[in-house]
Amino acid sequence: MLHLPVPPWATPRPDGLHVVLLLDSDATPGSVWLRTLPDNEEHLTPLVLDSRNGRDGALARWRGVAAWDGGNELTRYAFVVSGAEGQRWLAADGEHALVPPEALHFRHHPHETPPSWVREQVFYQVFPDRFAPSGQTPPGAARQARWGTPPDRTHAAHTHYGGDLPGLTTKLPYLHDELGVTALYLNPVFEAGSNHRYDTHDYGRVCAQLGGDAALLELRQATRARGMRLVLDAVLNHTGAGHDWLATSPERYARRADGTPLGWKGHDSLLVLDFADRGVQQAVYGADDAVLRRWLQPPWSMDGWRLDVIHMLGEGPGAWNNTLHVRAMRQAIRAARPDAYVLGEHFAEATRWLQGDQEDGAMNYYGFALPVQSWLAGFRLGLAAPGPGPAPRLATPALVAALARAIAPIPYANQLAQFNLLDSHDTPRLLSELGGRDAPDALALLALAFTLQFTWPGVPCIYYGDETGLEGGADPDNRRCFEWDRTRWAVGLWRQVRQLIAMRKQRAEWQHGAIVPLAQGEHWFAYARCTAEAATVVLANRGPAVSVSVPLRRVPLAPAAWRRADGSGRFVHGRAITLTLPATSATLLLTD
Repeated sequence: MLHLPVPPWATPRPDGLHVVLLLDSDATPGSVWLRTLPDNEEHLTPLVLDSRNGRDGALARWRGVAAWDGGNELTRYAFVVSGAEGQRWLAADGEHALVPPEALHFRHHPHETPPSWVREQVFYQVFPDRFAPSGQTPPGAARQARWGTPPDRTHAAHTHYGGDLPGLTTKLPYLHDELGVTALYLNPVFEAGSNHRYDTHDYGRVCAQLGGDAALLELRQATRARGMRLVLDAVLNHTGAGHDWLATSPERYARRADGTPLGWKGHDSLLVLDFADRGVQQAVYGADDAVLRRWLQPPWSMDGWRLDVIHMLGEGPGAWNNTLHVRAMRQAIRAARPDAYVLGEHFAEATRWLQGDQEDGAMNYYGFALPVQSWLAGFRLGLAAPGPGPAPRLATPALVAALARAIAPIPYANQLAQFNLLDSHDTPRLLSELGGRDAPDALALLALAFTLQFTWPGVPCIYYGDETGLEGGADPDNRRCFEWDRTRWAVGLWRQVRQLIAMRKQRAEWQHGAIVPLAQGEHWFAYARCTAEAATVVLANRGPAVSVSVPLRRVPLAPAAWRRADGSGRFVHGRAITLTLPATSATLLLTD
């Protein structure tokens, strides 16, 4: 049993979602049904064997229509096959012997879907102070460090290296023309008291140390000229203690029991905003010139927002009415720019924010980064390893289950807009977690991780410098300066990343396709990404060389042959492919 929640196997039309269930063409089911939940009541619709269009590969098509649910924003559905041996149910996480939980039903939002351009991008995250200095902007800070020297832990938040927006603009030929990046996500750029700028002092002005408003506008114009997207970071749960609101509008801040301003997670430099206050609502999203609206409009015309710790935002000293305000933010963003990307920051599960009515996607630590890190480098506990010494690695079946479990409870359109990352400004770099560039297999494992990142459903984002082999431990070491001396790059890794970027642009199934699990072993697993026109089989092996057999009947295409992406061979299409996976590697098989 197989259902791919993308066209042509799930196609929205005025009367509902037209769905296709794929069954082995050799099977003879007694009856095949579609389960929906109109107005929260179970409804079973018989599916009809598609005798006109035949099969998808080795699989027969059974068709039906899930009528739009008039009582809920989401239309939810599952499948059941009944026969002499009993029932077999199919939900978004796989097969079940009994009716699956409704939380795991396939789901589709008929109106609120992420902008389609998002899934087609390759993002690159820039921490502005550490990427590229132009020498054009005045230092403006007491603590200045020489480019490339290690971050100072004692004064981590207040040591500046001189990276700025004019410097970033001069590096667009590297990012876009040479590496192939198509979109940028910038850590905060507004006036603030620190180098990370998560302590905003003024949402209406770009920091002078980064070049001010003029520098951001020049960057915006330069990215638009190259067809690149640009997403900014909005820190709206809290402001810095230096924001004018503390003096002019103190009622906008949440308070402790003793009446003093509440610091975010105990940090008195980061004061929590109270969204019960109408002034906060208007300033952030309600007014025509609200923060979330202004920067999406001309002349800035930004392409979206990354919303910092968005799950913590709310009324009073907590997250009360969080959903109300996040929905209002989405509506304000869409009103200012209908195709803007709404990206939330969550370190834990973000399922409830990803149902179509709030965020388009989340920074996908839960559903991608942490499981992959744990499989390759050892278990992560939140954002860090559990303690000193090597950590045991996540077993392959547990990895496969965790990845599938994260995808199942959200509409697949939102999964395609998930922000898949390997690390970020808040986590140690994966290369350092693997032991650093000199550790055996570390670079090969990082290249394997990049392959997973570029082929897994969602949009990949490279943290600046990862492509060159830049190392870094926990904050602030993960915010080292970009190394512009190419003799110090891991050139082989860089070439592999550039090739993956080029392939992602060419392979529509990597952008829009469904995912089909195929097989797994002790240290390897395989999956396919599929559209109706093309497919890629991905085989990831973290261990020694191994001979594997991968069944292909679940891939809904029947190409004449499969070819290796590296050009080293072709395989005649059949029920399975047998091949040897090199140690610590990823193998890609492509349809022509």
